[in-house]
Order: sequence, then C-alpha cells, then structure tokens
Amino acid sequence: MLDSPAHQRFPFPDRVIVLDPGHNGGGAANPGVINAQVPDGRGGTKPCNTTGTSADDGYTEHEFNWDVANRVRDALSARGFRVVMSRDSDDGAGPCVDERGTLGQRVDAAAVVSIHADGAPAGAHGFHVAHSAPALNDSQGEPSARLATAIRDSMVGAGFTPSTYVGSDGMNPRADLAGLNFAERPSALVECGNMRDPGDAALIESPDGRARFAAAITSAIVSYVG
Repeated sequence: MLDSPAHQRFPFPDRVIVLDPGHNGGGAANPGVINAQVPDGRGGTKPCNTTGTSADDGYTEHEFNWDVANRVRDALSARGFRVVMSRDSDDGAGPCVDERGTLGQRVDAAAVVSIHADGAPAGAHGFHVAHSAPALNDSQGEPSARLATAIRDSMVGAGFTPSTYVGSDGMNPRADLAGLNFAERPSALVECGNMRDPGDAALIESPDGRARFAAAITSAIVSYVG
C-alpha cells in the first residue's frame, strides 16, 4: 500500500491508476461522519457516504468491494502500474464521496475505477457501468465514456451478464454520483452485480467469482491505458 496516497504525485501519470472500493466497513458505526452533507459536484449536496448494501445472508458490499479492489491492485502492480487506493482498510469511515472524486487529479491518474455491487430487488441481475453525464469537463466526456465501455466489454467478454434492470447494454450514464462528478481524470464506476439476487450473490460471495470480476476489471484498465 502506498503511504498517504491522496497526497502523492508521480512522474509517469500514464502508469498511475486510482481504485476506489466503495463505502467502508466502519461507516455504520459512524453515522455522524457518513451522514454529513458534502458537495455533490453539480451544485447540490448529499451525504458523505452510505453503508452500502449486503446480500441476504449478511455478506456486505464494502467487504466485496475491498476484496475485488485489492485483487485488481495486486494484478496491476504486478504489471508495473502504480496503484493508489481511495481507502487503506475496510474498518474505517469515509472518505467522503467528494474526496474520492478528486483523488484522481491529486495523483495525476490515467484512470479511476470505482468498484461496487448493487442492492436491487431479487430477480433483477447483472452488472452495469456508470460514468458522469452530462459531462462537466473534457475528461468526463469521451475519455470516461471510453473507459466505461472498456469495462463493459471486458465484463461481457468474461461471461458476465449486463444488467436486466437499469441502463442499456450494461451502460448507465448518471448525473447523481458525486465521485464521478468531481473527476478531472477518466473515471467510471462498475456495479458488479445485484447482491439481493441469488445468482449474482453466489458469484459475488464466491472467491472464484471475485477473482473473475477482478480479472475483467484489470483487463479493461490495461486495455484502456494501453
């Protein structure tokens, strides 16, 4: 893990990747932190963060996000990338979504990928990938759309099903995600599956499934950066 990742700057920005494992394990125990209002990047405010969702058996989204992000970090590091994580453990609260959103520009990242899982009704299943739209700057335009598409294509190539309940063909451009709205580097957020759907939950909770998610995300990032 890199020391003080939010404050480091690297000489080769094309080799710096930010990974943002969504939420955090200590959020539920710190409501004052995660419920504090922060800017949403489009003139409004929203809570600093949320606790995330969980599967019916209690397996939490923050735990899944942390596991997959660490697998991606290790795979990218082995390929010579410098990886900056938005959080350094799974037992804290925060960072807030606005701070996560600005991390990419603070470390001169080539790409920022936020890793999540969803909590929709059972029966809705599949992954989807978000990027900020309408774009607020050049990085949120074609570069972020291209990064999101690379993730979508890699997920499909790995055998994952595009969402049956939100977006179109696995893509879900959004204006309400502060972490994407604050980005000044190419950024995308992947919801790997629906934790409330038995089929998706089985994949999400399986070590093999998490390895497959990580491999697909890693492949997309490598392909995008070139």
